[in-house]
Amino acid sequence: MTTLLLVALGGAAGAVLRYGIDRGLRRARGSAFPWGTFTVNVVGSFLLALLVGGAATFDGLGSSGSRALLVVGLCGALTTFSTFGQDTVRLYTSGAPSHAVRYVLVTVLGGIAAAALGFGSAAALAYL
Repeated sequence: MTTLLLVALGGAAGAVLRYGIDRGLRRARGSAFPWGTFTVNVVGSFLLALLVGGAATFDGLGSSGSRALLVVGLCGALTTFSTFGQDTVRLYTSGAPSHAVRYVLVTVLGGIAAAALGFGSAAALAYL
């Protein structure tokens, strides 16, 4: 029961963060490009890798409670594959297929780069 509560708390925080980031970027950018979804997915990739890499490096970060709260709950709710797919289809069907292709490429490559940076950061923190 405790694990479910931690997942729910982390998920609530991640969902609120995703909503706030998306709304803020929509207002600030005023663009058809889905900056909010792109941002939360790339930031979430970095954070997830940092946490998982940190759990492998530092004692305590890998506890089941921490993983439930931060990895499953927070990162799981912060990132969104379904909205990424929907945004891609929306761009494609609205007459901007090249934007859809670019969106897929920058999101996937950005997520991979952010994850690599997160793992690298966790490893670098081990030497401090």
